[in-house]
Amino acid sequence: MQITRQADYAIRAVLYISKLADNQRAATSQIAKEQRIPPSFLAKIISQLSIAGLLQTSRGARGGVTLAKSSHEITLLDVVEAIDGPIALNECVHDENACSFGEDCPLRPIWCEAQEDLVNRLKGTNFAQFAALN
Repeated sequence: MQITRQADYAIRAVLYISKLADNQRAATSQIAKEQRIPPSFLAKIISQLSIAGLLQTSRGARGGVTLAKSSHEITLLDVVEAIDGPIALNECVHDENACSFGEDCPLRPIWCEAQEDLVNRLKGTNFAQFAALN
């Protein structure tokens, strides 16, 4: 499994914004430049993160982008799922009927356990932890 480039860019953008002082806003052009994200692609990402309730945007001379919540409250899982949708290592994890072996499948428990571990790891990692590293 690999997250999309869009989710990777979203994580970088949220991390950049997480490092700002509480009263600071980031211009999308500055985020794009410093994080090496194509500006038109970043605009779509910012929109999706805003719809998901993770970012706030404002226009005008004092406009820009800020976190909609504390960086302690925004997890890697929040950002990845806002962009890529729910984590799914295999379709049978969410729908056991997707497998022709059904309940007799020896692999489904492994997929379910691996997915649960990944989701818990992403859910347990917030942006305040990353922002503190620099």
